[in-house]
Amino acid sequence: MIDPVFVTVAVIAVLIVGLSKAGLLGGLGVVGVPLLALVMPARDAAGMMLPVLLCMDAVAVWMYRKEFDRNILKIMLPGAAIGTLLGWALWAFVSDAVVLLMVGVVTLLFVIDAVFPIRKKLEGLPPSKPWGIFWGGVAGFTSFISHTGGPPFQIYVLPRKLPPLVYSGTTAVFFAIVNTAKLIPYFFLGQLNVHNLTLSAALAPVGVIGVFLGIYLVRRISMKLFYRIAYWLVFLLALQLIWDGTNRLLAG
Repeated sequence: MIDPVFVTVAVIAVLIVGLSKAGLLGGLGVVGVPLLALVMPARDAAGMMLPVLLCMDAVAVWMYRKEFDRNILKIMLPGAAIGTLLGWALWAFVSDAVVLLMVGVVTLLFVIDAVFPIRKKLEGLPPSKPWGIFWGGVAGFTSFISHTGGPPFQIYVLPRKLPPLVYSGTTAVFFAIVNTAKLIPYFFLGQLNVHNLTLSAALAPVGVIGVFLGIYLVRRISMKLFYRIAYWLVFLLALQLIWDGTNRLLAG
């Protein structure tokens, strides 16, 4: 815990996740575990991050408690429950590298699709229930494996063009429920051990600061600029995930 490299990387990772929890950085919060994996085992990073995420979730849900889309949650959460159970069942068989590469490719395809005219025709239409259940399931699965549920969630939600506060609130409530559901599986998998919980307690205040800072900025940014930034960040994130996943697969 006193290693300056570890402390620096951990603080940066948790701060980015905190800003993302507030809705400021799109799905860039998924870099939290990959960044931490540079200085600790990826599985331990996932276990350590869960309590920190729950602290951030509590703040974000409280701040956005009146600003979220219930219909989207009703559609996506059943799929997320299935994805979470599937992630638990496949925990020992699915590597972090495969998950990162899969999420990166899907996210890149989403961003490419977003630039074509057909996407504009879909915006504003009522949410498709089967599509929402599917992407909710993908988000639940990738969130369980490595807390990378943001991009699949955004693939379904970003085209809805929700007001920034409603988008942020919907994101906060969705992942608060998903992360809470991961507590029991993580406990039985041994991810919530004393070492990880000690690190979580030390880093939780950094995450909370990030959430408050993100909420402050989200309330002062225009809708057009908000979504322009979100799409660009998701694009860069997709490239980073593909790069990390490919390198890890090639490394064995």
